[in-house]
Amino acid sequence: MKSTVESLSPTKVKLIVEVPFEELKPSLDAAYKSIAQQIQVPGFRKGKIPPQVIDQRVGRAPVLEEAINDALPKLYSQAVQDNQVKAIGRPEVDVTEFNDKESLQFSAEVEVRPEITLPDLDGLEAEVEDIAIADTEVEEQIEGLRARFGSLNPVERAVGDKDFITIDLSASKDGEKVEEAQATGLSYQVGSGQLLDGLDEAVIGLTAGESKTFVTQLVGGALKGDDVDVAVTVTAVKEQELPAFDDDFAQTASEFDTAEELKADIQARLERGKRLEQAGEARDAVLEKILTLVDVPVPEGLLTDELAARKENLEQQLGYSGMSFEQFLESEEQTQDEFDEDLKKRSEDAIKAQFVLDLVAEQQELQVNDQELTEHIVRHAQRSGVSPDQFAQHAVENNLVPSLVSEVVRGKALAYLVENAKVSDASGNVVELKTLQPDGTYAEPQAAEAAEAPVEEPAKA
Repeated sequence: MKSTVESLSPTKVKLIVEVPFEELKPSLDAAYKSIAQQIQVPGFRKGKIPPQVIDQRVGRAPVLEEAINDALPKLYSQAVQDNQVKAIGRPEVDVTEFNDKESLQFSAEVEVRPEITLPDLDGLEAEVEDIAIADTEVEEQIEGLRARFGSLNPVERAVGDKDFITIDLSASKDGEKVEEAQATGLSYQVGSGQLLDGLDEAVIGLTAGESKTFVTQLVGGALKGDDVDVAVTVTAVKEQELPAFDDDFAQTASEFDTAEELKADIQARLERGKRLEQAGEARDAVLEKILTLVDVPVPEGLLTDELAARKENLEQQLGYSGMSFEQFLESEEQTQDEFDEDLKKRSEDAIKAQFVLDLVAEQQELQVNDQELTEHIVRHAQRSGVSPDQFAQHAVENNLVPSLVSEVVRGKALAYLVENAKVSDASGNVVELKTLQPDGTYAEPQAAEAAEAPVEEPAKA
């Protein structure tokens, strides 16, 4: 078999393959055997019909067609391997010439990974925002902790903001009750906005036993989005009494002896969380910086698939949330054209990032061991709400393991880039990322070095 490669674009090539007829013999034999199992000829046992009889009864053409269809995928794969073509996606195959008992010639156009050149990664610089913790954030954490240890006390007065109330709700449309929109004994905190628009305004000022009707829109059911009349009756009013934030509270609510120690711990936890957010920003900033320095052509077919996948994912999310696409555009303050342009840009950047990270992983010889793959599967399982065993079985059955391995490798490649880049905050301070731990703390340098030790055995995909 002879094969040559013709470059059609930076992301597409054309393979031209010439195959001597004798190399089709295994596929031709298989075709005769297959057809022999499908027909019956008097005087011959099923499956034992000679090729010349099949040619007489069925014809040579169907046999050759089946043989060629069987051989083409193998011949194409061999041509890809022989020419070291980094093919992605399905090829467009065209049989250009076929002479029975002489030769077969076909062409295959296929998208390929573009050849890209990485810039000098030493000294790559990126900037992130400063870590800033407002006093209000600390106070919100303290108030949340106090609320956990607070008590609800019945009061005989009108409903006020932040009160906890018990209510009955009854929705009707044109005087007819909406059966799926009836509820009694609901607990609700005024001002939380967790039920219906207009509810907070309706209940403020009512006392236990009083009712009021207001117009709102239902968020679910057959009348979702329609205006309905909702009668709300307050059956109980309670106010929350919060404990003082003092040393006694600190000893009750935590392992600390004083309120100052507890407040300092809250401050430290917020800082660790901000540090992790900053690390995420650093990853995005470094990758974005690299993409501005590298010319990465995007294969059209791959972009089409990426756009389709992202749109399908968005449709599923909107379906779960009960939001229409028009409502989504309104919430994002985008027009259809702006959304399409933004989605295309994000899809292109995602594809470019994959190519860059794959090249970095190849150059740095990054591999994945069994433990890293297992941990990645566990994280996927947790997000999907299934057991790790179930997710692993699904991955094996649907041939997803190679994709999972690629995700881990790309993650390691991005970590390598970030750790070797110079990342500073807006104030010019160097952001230390190499020893940052998953809980937001810093590891000792010796521990960080141990964590970077080479893995023993790569996972097999």
